[in-house]
Amino acid sequence: MTEEATPRDAPAENEGAHAESHRSAPVNAPAGEPLASAGERDHDGRGSSLEGDADDVVAPTKPTYRPSYVFLIAVSAITLAADLGSKWWAKDRLDPQALTDLTAAPRPLSFRKIEVIKDHLNLIFAKNHGGAWGILGDESEAIRRPFFLLVSLAAIVFIVSLYRKLHPSQIALRWGLPLVLGGALGNLVDRIRYGYVIDFIQVRLTSTFVWPTFNVADIAIVVGVGLMAIDMFSPHRPERAGKASGAKASAG
Repeated sequence: MTEEATPRDAPAENEGAHAESHRSAPVNAPAGEPLASAGERDHDGRGSSLEGDADDVVAPTKPTYRPSYVFLIAVSAITLAADLGSKWWAKDRLDPQALTDLTAAPRPLSFRKIEVIKDHLNLIFAKNHGGAWGILGDESEAIRRPFFLLVSLAAIVFIVSLYRKLHPSQIALRWGLPLVLGGALGNLVDRIRYGYVIDFIQVRLTSTFVWPTFNVADIAIVVGVGLMAIDMFSPHRPERAGKASGAKASAG
């Protein structure tokens, strides 16, 4: 026998259908626009969840800083020109060999020694076959010359690679690297051309102590290394600046 539905079954079924349609109906936003449901997608096919919208928002990034190679070349070229020009003058005017023809063609500045500050600063021609303070000066030419050429080339490559990674806040390093590069190139030219480095500046600190003779390239290298040391021990490091800017961005 077929069992007929009781009258109370129909309202229950209608109520379930009404509740289901009520849950699937869009909820209007305060402005009158319907809010998308969790599974609804827009006309582009993208989900409208809050997580998806958050992923689509990308913070604007600053352009990558690139140091000026024109500045590097200009400062290095000026340093190199000053060094080579001063060495040419020293070899032409201070080299003792120039005194052989002094009677035939007298030259007023053709002296072996020029005293700039009495008992303290002199200009005198000297040949440095070694490195700083005459290091390896007693070694044979077959060992000394290739060694200093390789060291100079390695220093040049290192300086250029380090300059590429400069941060805008590294002003001291920005000046120090070109000075070291220009000085290294100046001494390298001497080693290739003569097999030795021309020195002509002599400083007498006391009556018994004389500083080793040096040149303009050595001055540039010392100043450049000093600027690099200032950058190394400076409290305003690029890492700290990056952390500070990142903290401000997260806070904003």
